[in-house]
Amino acid sequence: MSWISRAQSRFLSVAGRLSFLGPTLARLTLGVVFVGTGWGKLHGLEKVTEFFTELGIPAPGFSAVLASSAELICGALLLVGLLSRLAAIPLIVVMSVAILTAKIENLHGVSDLLGFEEWTYIVLLLWIAVAGPGPLSLDRVFAPRAAKLSRADNLADFVSRETPEHSAI
Repeated sequence: MSWISRAQSRFLSVAGRLSFLGPTLARLTLGVVFVGTGWGKLHGLEKVTEFFTELGIPAPGFSAVLASSAELICGALLLVGLLSRLAAIPLIVVMSVAILTAKIENLHGVSDLLGFEEWTYIVLLLWIAVAGPGPLSLDRVFAPRAAKLSRADNLADFVSRETPEHSAI
C-alpha cells in the first residue's frame, strides 16, 4: 500500500469519527443565532412591526409576533436538538420571507442569493431537516423510545382493525 493510500485511509478514518461535528455545530450555531434574533425581536416588537409594515407584509403586527416567536422557540429547539427536523421548517419559511421581502431589492442573480446569510441559514436548516440533528441531540436520546412507541401504536392499530370474522373469540 502506498503512502498516499495509507494517508487517505487514515484521513477518512479520522473524518468518519468526527462526522458528528458537522450537524452538531450547524445546529448549535443556528440555535444561538435564532434564539438571539427571536429574543431581540420579541423585545422590540414595535420596531419589527413598523419594519414589516414598510415591507408590505400582511398583518404586520401578527406577522412580527409569529416570526419572532418562531425564531425564539424553534431556535431553542435546535439548540438542544429536540424536534430539530420539525423546528427547521418554520425557520426556513421565515428566512424565505426575509429574502423575498427585505432582500429582494438586492437580489439580481444567483450569486447575490448565495451571498445572503439568510440563504446560508436556509441551506443549513434544510440539511438538518433532511439529515437530522446529529448524535449529540435530545432527538437522538428520545429516538429509541419514540420508535418503540411508534411500533406499539402500529401494533395496537393492527389489533384494533381485526375484524370479528378473524377474531379469536
